[in-house]
Amino acid sequence: MDRRNVLFWIIIVCLCSASLLYGIKAEQLRRTVQSASGKIESGDLIRLIRVVDGDSVLAAREGQTPVTIRLVGIKSFDAKVEKDVVTPFAQAAIEAIQRSMADRPARVLLHTTPKDKHGRYLATLFVEDEDLALQLVRQGLVLVYTVYPFPALQNYLQEQERARAGRRGLWSNSTVAERALALMREWRSQSN
Repeated sequence: MDRRNVLFWIIIVCLCSASLLYGIKAEQLRRTVQSASGKIESGDLIRLIRVVDGDSVLAAREGQTPVTIRLVGIKSFDAKVEKDVVTPFAQAAIEAIQRSMADRPARVLLHTTPKDKHGRYLATLFVEDEDLALQLVRQGLVLVYTVYPFPALQNYLQEQERARAGRRGLWSNSTVAERALALMREWRSQSN
């Protein structure tokens, strides 16, 4: 084999190894999030361990096993997609959750269906008596997820319209706003 072939195969082996390691790490993270097997109930005070994404957190009661909580009523764009116009808004949602919950307990209000099909708790979190998900909607960092109705849906939709009218967060970017509106139309058709 000449040098170019050897170099080519070394690069291929390195890329395959890196992909394999990335896949293993991603699977470990997924299992950690899904195997968070603690227990929470409405009224419990929890502390943030890690923000999973703009609509999910890993949290725990003091001295207890962590649980994954999916915030009811909102949907965030994916923060892991590089060079996508929506990524900065998804990242801003993650940062807003981190700021809101940093060193502060959150009170849990479980949804009528306490867990989703992935084993995550479905809940509204209140930080200093303020609905965390509603704060994110108000800032224009997430969308109101209308596929599954919840008690505060109308309040969330009103705040989303105010954020949109005020061009806050994702509503300040016309490309992102158009994608958001397309998602909202899709969700509306799913919930009918």
